Amino acid sequence: MPEAIAANADPIPLSALQHWSYCPRQCALIHLEQAFAENVHTLRGQAVHHTVDTPGFETRAGCRLVRALPLWSERLGLIGKADMVEFQPDGTPYPVEYKHGRLSRDTAKQHHDDLQLAAQAMCLEEMTGHAVPEGAIFQASSKRRRVVAITAELREAAVQAASAIRTMLVSGRMPPPLIADARCKECSLIDLCQPQALKQLKQQTRDRLFDPDRYRPVRAKLRPLK
Repeated sequence: MPEAIAANADPIPLSALQHWSYCPRQCALIHLEQAFAENVHTLRGQAVHHTVDTPGFETRAGCRLVRALPLWSERLGLIGKADMVEFQPDGTPYPVEYKHGRLSRDTAKQHHDDLQLAAQAMCLEEMTGHAVPEGAIFQASSKRRRVVAITAELREAAVQAASAIRTMLVSGRMPPPLIADARCKECSLIDLCQPQALKQLKQQTRDRLFDPDRYRPVRAKLRPLK
């Protein structure tokens, strides 16, 4: 069960869970420092969301499809919106999150999006009273869906992520940057984060610590006894 949320606590945006899972420092830059920058990946994402960000609904095969549906959870202290929610004939919600790019088999990349989808599912459960056992990630380039089971493990991971984000926001402390790994190359905030500078600083520190010519042991000079 999640910890009790203070009545005056600001709700956490659903998108923050994906940011936190991808990189805690990226999440802090966006949601703590209110910093943001564009790159090709963010622009592609905006293009994908252009249609689903426009509120509206339609009916297909007995299902009611709602775009840009506002979501919230008082229990978890979350707020945001779903790109698309398909309400089945019995009223069961089926959230669909839109992402740019092609369908990936990289489970680490999938997990970032799955956390956000799981949080949407839990919001919908609280709002509608219907269980949400499943949702989907729609990859725009592939035009394919990846079905995501909203498991107990995924729900717990989403709860833990929300708790960690809230702790970070309350403390006001920036997490340290990653040591310039593959994720940094795709991040639009790399110039603000400067992980490469930290990597160089740490390397210089290691060089000073383990340079045998710089740090030679000092031998004590013993005086002869009188």
